[in-house]
Amino acid sequence: MEQPPGFVARGKCSSSNTYIYLVVYVDDIVITGNDCEGIKALKQHLFHNFQTKDLGPLRYFLGIEVAQSKSGVAISQRKYALDILEETGLTDCKPVTTPMDPNVKLLPNQGEPYPDPGRYRRLVGKLNYLTMTRPDISFPVSIVSQFLNSPYKGHTNIIGYSDADWAGDENDRRSTSGYCIFIGGNLISWKSKKQTVVARSSTEAEYRAMAHATCELLWLKHLLQELHFCDIGPMELVCDNQSALHLSSNPVFTRGRSI
Repeated sequence: MEQPPGFVARGKCSSSNTYIYLVVYVDDIVITGNDCEGIKALKQHLFHNFQTKDLGPLRYFLGIEVAQSKSGVAISQRKYALDILEETGLTDCKPVTTPMDPNVKLLPNQGEPYPDPGRYRRLVGKLNYLTMTRPDISFPVSIVSQFLNSPYKGHTNIIGYSDADWAGDENDRRSTSGYCIFIGGNLISWKSKKQTVVARSSTEAEYRAMAHATCELLWLKHLLQELHFCDIGPMELVCDNQSALHLSSNPVFTRGRSI
């Protein structure tokens, strides 16, 4: 848990049904309990023996904002979160509905070694401390915490999906191919077009659709590299036809054939 350097000490003084709690962190002290007179006496003791100052009701402590009212106590880490955004240069970022892209799969040793592992670990530690008031980010924080030992700078993922309906046109029995391409979870290219020849099997129709999608994937990869947009990792093409998948993964099956 990332916190400012220091030491935390907690103490409790109880007598019958009265309690006084004392939390000390470096030069900050928080006192609470159900014995108001005892708390006043404790403050006077601290004033007399140490150079302390009463700042009134608790409002901010260790990056946690505290708001007290008759209905109860509310805590938040809004300023702490804003400081993290400012440190990472993301103050102008847009909000998202989920804290982590479900299409991104993090794997060990994927990409290039992160140039500053210490900065990565400090940021993950701060995010871990932020989960105290933001439990909604607990899962993605637990994911990135698994790479503290050797963080890697991941590549942008390009994923394509292809499909075809076999002999879908009742007039000429030609199949229609379709594909869509996602970069970082965002749809950036799509197309649907009737094939030029009649496919003799669903495997052939799906294989042709994969070929069209592959051409688009390669073109986008070269375009992004030419624009120096980002680092491109291995591309992925998804198809729901097992025969077409086996055919594309083993060139021996297509040797001597023209499809």
